[in-house]
Formats: sequence, structure tokens, C-alpha cells
Amino acid sequence: MNARPVSADTTWMGAVDWDRRLFDSLIPLPEGTSYNAYLVRGSEKTILIDTVDPAKVDVLMAQLDAVDHLDYLVAQHAEQDHSGSIPAVLARYPKAILVTNPKAKELLQEHLDIPDERFRTVADGETLSLGNKTLRFIYLPWVHWPETMGTYIEEDHILFSCDFLGSHRAQTGLFAERDVVMHGAKRYYAEIMMPFRSFVIKNLDKLAGTQVDMVCPSHGPVYKDPTFIMEAYREWAGGPPHNKVVIPFVSMHGSTLKMVDHLTAALADRGVDVERFDLTTADLGEVAMSLVDAATIVIGTPAVLTGPHPKTIEIAYLAGALRPKAQFVSIVGSFGWGQRIVDVLGGLIAPLKAVVLTPVLAKGDPRAADMQAIDVLADTIAAKHHEAGLR
Repeated sequence: MNARPVSADTTWMGAVDWDRRLFDSLIPLPEGTSYNAYLVRGSEKTILIDTVDPAKVDVLMAQLDAVDHLDYLVAQHAEQDHSGSIPAVLARYPKAILVTNPKAKELLQEHLDIPDERFRTVADGETLSLGNKTLRFIYLPWVHWPETMGTYIEEDHILFSCDFLGSHRAQTGLFAERDVVMHGAKRYYAEIMMPFRSFVIKNLDKLAGTQVDMVCPSHGPVYKDPTFIMEAYREWAGGPPHNKVVIPFVSMHGSTLKMVDHLTAALADRGVDVERFDLTTADLGEVAMSLVDAATIVIGTPAVLTGPHPKTIEIAYLAGALRPKAQFVSIVGSFGWGQRIVDVLGGLIAPLKAVVLTPVLAKGDPRAADMQAIDVLADTIAAKHHEAGLR
């Protein structure tokens, strides 16, 4: 993609990666992604905010052919998809100063071996004049690394938010359309920001006193009116969970599937929404999105040897790592001759600090007593949701 104007003095640069389907060898990217950099021209100084993933450095360098002088390069985040092309940009502009915060400087020197004399560190709230433009640097820690910061143009009310408020989405249009971007934005929040829910709220509160007319994230489209994405983040991070149960499950010989089917129907009869995922085929990003606003998680698993199925171990670990706001958890499943299902999965989901509802485990094919126990579990879930006033 060619460089494109964001405003009179700000230009989008970077690369749209249509074909990337996995991030960090972990996160699915069904819509691709983009690596956004932004050129800001002041009356006296010119600055580039962030760079691109090293795999796309040639795209950025071609765009910079039209920029004969660069005074500053801002590094808002030390992760490679933002910072990996910094050495190439600094080599092209030997007089440019790399502006970042002290923690990011430490990480950039460790990872990219940038000499000390190329840096200028800035404090939270410190400003930098480009002549007719004033940049203010705003620390945004833990969304999603400790050194993350944003950059704000005071005259234009534009916030360059780094990973915060972004989305993994490749598209030809520069600006976000609400109905198009929201699915990818929620996926991005679920996979990357959800473990840091408390910091999301703190950083939204920190920005609340600043007039933000446009948000330019480091991934995905630019928000001309950022109100809706900020409100969505506040709801995802701080709003109450919904009257919803997520059931990620695996069934090897049909016994666990019978239990999951019975639980699904029992919950539906009691007015509880259910989203279920067969982990042999499920997109983990879709599971993570479902966890954002679920009140209860019930994992369905057979025993493999004496432990839970490996795919349910993976999802339990993921839930424990993402730390969604679920209030209740349980387990259903079946086993043959021995099982440590609850011990293993219970330890992995412990970081949720959710109330553990009595698991239902059947030896072999579930019988009437097992299905009655599932009905009791459904009764308990519905009652808990009602008591919590969930809708």
C-alpha cells in the first residue's frame, strides 16, 4: 500500500499484511493485519511514529523515499512488529533521534543493540515541539507490555495509541467502519488485552480528560470517531458478564458429547444463553471472544489415560492466562478406569478466581443419575446468574 493522508499534516505509512494467518506462532489472524507507522510534519521538525515488522521493512523504506529528512523516530513499544525496522530507519537518517521512554529504551537496546547516543528518553506527559505541532507522550503501561506509551498531537487532538484500541485487520480503506471492524476489534481485545483488564480501565480513565478526536492505532484501521471503540473497551473490560455459558469440549467416543448436549438443552430451558465449541475444530480466537462476556465456563472432556484430553488442557490454560471476568466454572465429562480431570483442569483455571460449581463426571456412558446431576448443575448456574442480576 502507498502512504496515505490521515490529516493535513499526518500521513499513514506502513504495511498491510493480507496473508499473515498467525501472530507470535499462536494467535490466529483470519483477517490478516497491518503494521501502522505515522509521519507527522511540523513547521520545523518531522517525526515518524513507530516502524513495521521486519518482514515488511522494504515497504516502509519505499514509502520513506519521499521523505528527505527525519528529525525524530518515536518508539512507542519494543515488540518486534513495531520496532523491528528501527535500525533500518536510523541507518537511513543518521541524524534522527530515537524518542522513547526509559523502559522501552532498555528493551530496545537489549533486542536491537541501538547505541545510547541515538536515544532521547521522555517522561510521562512530557512534550516535544515540531514547531506548529506539540507532541505529548502518554504512558499506557500494560496494554499490553509494561513500556507501552501513546503519542498525542495537542493541536489536532489525534492519539497514536500503539497496540491499545487496535485490531488485526487487513483492508484497503484507511478508516474504520463500525460494523466492519468490531468483530476483529473484539477478537484483538480478547486475545491480547483481556489479561490486563484492570489496566485497560486505568488507561481509559487516564485518557478521559483528553479530547481525542481521532485514534491512530498500530494495527488495523484509524478511528475518525473513536467514541465507539473506547466505549466497547470499557464494556469488555469493566462491564458485568452476560447471562451466558461457554462450553469448550472434546468428545472421543460420544459420552462427553451426550453430557454437553444435555447441559446445553437444560441451560436453554432455563433461559441461559450457551456458546459451545468443539475443540477439535474450533478457532481459539473465537473461543477467546466468547469468554470476554461469559458469566460461566463449563469444560467438557473425556479422560485420556488418567488426565483430561490435551485440547481441554490447552483451553483451561488459555482461560487461566486470559483471565476473563467469568464468575463460575465447572467441568463435565466421562472416564473409563481412572481420572484426575478435576485436579489437572482445576489447577489451570485457578487464576480466574471463579466459584467452582460441582463437576459432573460419568464412568463410561452417562446414565440417568449423571443426567440428573447435569440438570442440577444447570439449575445452579441459572440460579447463580439470576442472583447476580445477569442479562
